[in-house]
Amino acid sequence: MTGIEGVGAYAPRYRLTAEAVKDAWGQFHGAGITETAVPAGDEDTLTMAYEAADRALEAGDVAPEEVTHLSLGTTTPPYEEEAVTARLASFLDFSEDIETRQLSGSTRAGVDALVAGLEADGTALVVASDAPRGAPDDEVEHAGGAGAAALVLTPDGPGAVTDRGEHVSPFPGIRFRPRGSAETTGLGVTDYDRSAFTETVAAAADDLEGDLAFADAVCLQSPNGKLPYRAAGALGVDSGALQAGTTVHDLGDTATASTLLGLASALEDGHDDLAVIGYGSGGGATALRVDAGGVAVEADLEGEAELSYGEYMRIRGDVTPGEPEGGGAYVSVPSWKRTIPQRHRLVAGRCTECGALAFPPEGACTECGALDSFEDVDLPGTGTVEAATIIGQGGAPPEFVEQQAREGAFVSAVVALDGPGGEDDETVSTPTQVLTGEDESVEVGDRVEATIRRIYTQEGVTRYGFKMRLVEA
Repeated sequence: MTGIEGVGAYAPRYRLTAEAVKDAWGQFHGAGITETAVPAGDEDTLTMAYEAADRALEAGDVAPEEVTHLSLGTTTPPYEEEAVTARLASFLDFSEDIETRQLSGSTRAGVDALVAGLEADGTALVVASDAPRGAPDDEVEHAGGAGAAALVLTPDGPGAVTDRGEHVSPFPGIRFRPRGSAETTGLGVTDYDRSAFTETVAAAADDLEGDLAFADAVCLQSPNGKLPYRAAGALGVDSGALQAGTTVHDLGDTATASTLLGLASALEDGHDDLAVIGYGSGGGATALRVDAGGVAVEADLEGEAELSYGEYMRIRGDVTPGEPEGGGAYVSVPSWKRTIPQRHRLVAGRCTECGALAFPPEGACTECGALDSFEDVDLPGTGTVEAATIIGQGGAPPEFVEQQAREGAFVSAVVALDGPGGEDDETVSTPTQVLTGEDESVEVGDRVEATIRRIYTQEGVTRYGFKMRLVEA
């Protein structure tokens, strides 16, 4: 029977407080929320999915080649039409014959992705990632957060999903995003919305064997910080169990990721007996009973930097100039595709004549001059800063002007990438950006590790690739 082996969770480091929104608008509509997580200018649901997935694989000690199924749930993919699971699989170095599923259109998609993973053969990775947005002075916008959670499922994983219940009942108009719009909205009929949520999740829970008294944490979909508690009576649980399974108060409404982020948070706090309930406006709900004893979890949900409302608007890209006329250095999509192994996974080349490393592996070997004679070598994704400079206002290449307008000055560095044997092996150098947190600086000799971020967008197509971040000493 398929079980949960490891869980990973990630939230961006930026935070927007309720007080900052209230200062800007005179009021804050995100009921029960203290602050919300905000993606950086080079983050989106795909990069957050990678962050959570990478942590889940590490927590479960599962190698990429073992994964045979990938399910992704999100209501805010980077594109309205285009599957992004192939790029996520590439980031993670999964096989190209992996089975993939992408679920969207409902905040229940995260739990539905988990159900799809449970029904798959072999080892599955399930990811839910979201960053919902609404109109500026709207409840969905004020509550909207960002984050991702991932679960690795294996045939003998210690965490067991022992029961499942589902319920559907038509409740239109609660929460929806019209075609062509980036903003989620709803009719805002309070009693109707409350009844739809409470009746639907309670009916799904009733479909489980027995009541929810077994659960020391109830991981319930949380569009705001009050609605889940309205369902406590109907579910037969107390507010403490609900609070143990929610992250909405500190991360905001994370849509499809909400329930699985609650699961990760509950596990991190030592809760093992879980009820997991995903809700989708429209409406439907899926309820799972989970015995999570022995499941490893690796979560990074802490905020580091508080934003003013003006900074929030800038990071979102609402008040930036965009790429200058004339554009930046043009790299066609076919050319980018040929370099994906290097950009996604740091695949170097070893010269077959002299054995020297090359990154990227193209052209003549810099050591012996041999032409195009390289064998692929997977680098571990760590390295050491050899040189660094800060690119300030007006100094960025045109393709990075939008990023600079959102994030401010950034660090460009030359990094000596560790060879396949690690820090003590031979190195190969490459230029890259280094991500920095609040009050962080980059110095020669600093250790760094790779992550995936948005690089830039041209012709409407976002290029994703590696950037480095500092490794804690």
